[in-house]
Amino acid sequence: MVGSIISWIVFGLVIGFIVRALYPGRQHMGFASTIALGIAGSIIGGLIAWAFGYRPEDGPFAGAGWILSIIGGLIVVGISLALSRPRHSV
Repeated sequence: MVGSIISWIVFGLVIGFIVRALYPGRQHMGFASTIALGIAGSIIGGLIAWAFGYRPEDGPFAGAGWILSIIGGLIVVGISLALSRPRHSV
């Protein structure tokens, strides 16, 4: 159990750093946010894989591999930046 949590944290950190390096512009994120980004990206990547027919034993919320985790992380950053932009009323 503890080993699984530690592996998710380390994987989330690595994926988070890769996503932040690939995404254009500056993201204002701390260490914990980078880990959360990587973990969320892995879950989103797992949902993408599940939607395309890959059925792991853990269900649709299983983590994904490296590539889909990075793609999921890019989606998470894009959505979070789009939601955090100030809205200008006309």
